[in-house]
Amino acid sequence: MVNNRSPLHLIAIEEHFITKEVQKIWNDIGLSRSDPSLIHNLGIIGERLLNLSKARISLMDDAGVDIQVLSLTTPALHDIKAEIAKDISRRCNDAVAEAIARYPNRFQGFATLPVSDPEQAALELEYCIKTLGFKGVMLSGRINNKNLDHSDFLPIFESANNLKVPIFLHPRTPPQDICKTYYSNLSPDLDTAIATYGLGWHYDTGLQFIRLLLSGIFDRFPELQMILGHWGEMILFYVERLCTMKSIAKLNKPINEYFRKNLYVTASGMFLPDYLERAAQIVGKRRILFSTDYPYQHKSKYEIQSFLNECSLSDEDLSNFTHANWIRLTECKNE
Repeated sequence: MVNNRSPLHLIAIEEHFITKEVQKIWNDIGLSRSDPSLIHNLGIIGERLLNLSKARISLMDDAGVDIQVLSLTTPALHDIKAEIAKDISRRCNDAVAEAIARYPNRFQGFATLPVSDPEQAALELEYCIKTLGFKGVMLSGRINNKNLDHSDFLPIFESANNLKVPIFLHPRTPPQDICKTYYSNLSPDLDTAIATYGLGWHYDTGLQFIRLLLSGIFDRFPELQMILGHWGEMILFYVERLCTMKSIAKLNKPINEYFRKNLYVTASGMFLPDYLERAAQIVGKRRILFSTDYPYQHKSKYEIQSFLNECSLSDEDLSNFTHANWIRLTECKNE
């Protein structure tokens, strides 16, 4: 253990925002009836999600975070009809671009896509990368009632592959029938908690990644890179079992090799040194990334520095974790 490390350049890659327009469209379609996680976007959290200006910068300074990579919070536009989502996604992306223009040394962006229309989503991703200079794209799990490995969505993954940008797979609440079966009849508050941030979000996201892997997405696009938050959304702790499916899936490589060639993982504010060590063992030290999951979590500079001090990483590896791995990834120098 190395103590009293010097402050490091911190690029936090899972940091969220929302717009009033997105809030309204969620309300108009009654999304809260099927996605109880929307309750977490109220109060002070909601205020912070909406703010892309000085108040956010001030809280970044309090945490010692130099750069936030902004992404529309879950469930993004995944339940919005294509003809509506197209214009909303463009306005979300332009809002992020405006924030970056105001604070070019403090913000970067993940693209928001009209995912109900995969062909249009692929075009919007190209616009975000080539015109706005964004660093990648965030997908919030299932799109309507289809898993991400459905063939309809291939244009999105093909576009990300061609543009050489990472796809961040973010949690969303599991389907209603799953919630009813596994995450209900405790109490209203507990039902919501266990279905979302307590457990359900993370199982659902990990499963989306595994379905994509088993579907052969990385055999089709060997250079495609994906990111999972919360230290890999459970799946890093079951790699040994997951590897048993290689022959059934008829994949080109052992499953754990895809973890080391096509997956990055990030902290999402879960500052636990033993989780970091497990992640580094599975995906490699050059594939771990820093993030705080703002504003759902807001860590103090002291908390972040204490975590970094407790890490068993060398100074070089810690520098890679806090910023250099992200820079290397987004400069398309994957290893």
